[in-house]
Amino acid sequence: MASLTENYFALSENYFTLRNVCLINHSWYNNFETERRMSMSKIKTWEELTIQDNFLFEKVMRNKRLCKYLIEKILNIRIKTISFPEIEKTIDIRIDSHGIRLDVYVEDDMGKVYDIEMQCEKGKDSALPKRSRYYQGQIDLELLPPGMPYEILNPQYVIFICTFDLFGKGLPIYTFRNRCLERNDLELGDETTKIFLNCKGDSKELDPDIRSFLRYVDGHTPEGQFTEDVAEEVKRVKEHKETRREYMKLTALLAQERREGIEQGREEGVKQGEERFAVKMTIKMLKEGNSMEKIAKFLELPLQKVKEIAQQNNLI
Repeated sequence: MASLTENYFALSENYFTLRNVCLINHSWYNNFETERRMSMSKIKTWEELTIQDNFLFEKVMRNKRLCKYLIEKILNIRIKTISFPEIEKTIDIRIDSHGIRLDVYVEDDMGKVYDIEMQCEKGKDSALPKRSRYYQGQIDLELLPPGMPYEILNPQYVIFICTFDLFGKGLPIYTFRNRCLERNDLELGDETTKIFLNCKGDSKELDPDIRSFLRYVDGHTPEGQFTEDVAEEVKRVKEHKETRREYMKLTALLAQERREGIEQGREEGVKQGEERFAVKMTIKMLKEGNSMEKIAKFLELPLQKVKEIAQQNNLI
């Protein structure tokens, strides 16, 4: 049977190799530096902000005239007045739920509810459709007080302005309502609508103001009175010193939180990597015939931990 000293020299050559393999194979550790740079680069300077950025978009849409007109054009309806129940509304129904922050949350004079979101990233596995479902559900929970009948739920529209074609069909607007599969003309009547605008799409039937707005969001020069008014509002907001200070405070806090999150992730990644290393080394030494007492001493592990590893791998 190999002595502990012999094992030390035999294994020391592979010690750092095995340890590095354990750490590098850890998904977080492998992407740590890349994720850190990407995460930090997403924080734009005030000068870099455009209508595509949620912070600026929400500020621009506080202009009731512009927001009301945009909703009317998207839905092809007329609205008397709109109000903002809460600016940049946050909904968190339960402690264990996914809280949601709504960019532009609006109600009209008839009680209809509109949530308008700027979306610049498709996200993992194209999860946006299910996120729209979640948003509508959470908004309903917010709208319906406990014990009240379902009939009081207001008509609701969730609108995503996307800088990409989520569905890949080339349409500028995708509108979804719940319909009967057997009778396409039969609507469920739950009064919920999901709309996805595609800045890359176009159609001869598309309203000229919506076309120019989508082109403006996509980075083109504003065309037409409405889009020129939006561009002017963007300029006005960016010249507002108090709004600039608000953004600077927000980005400073965000940068701090990301640094703390990265440091915590690194510590957790290294810890998990070292635990995986200890398991690999324990298995290797057990197979070479070393006693559990010697392994515990060599790897500086509790004897009970070595026994657990041995049992889990059918080595005792």
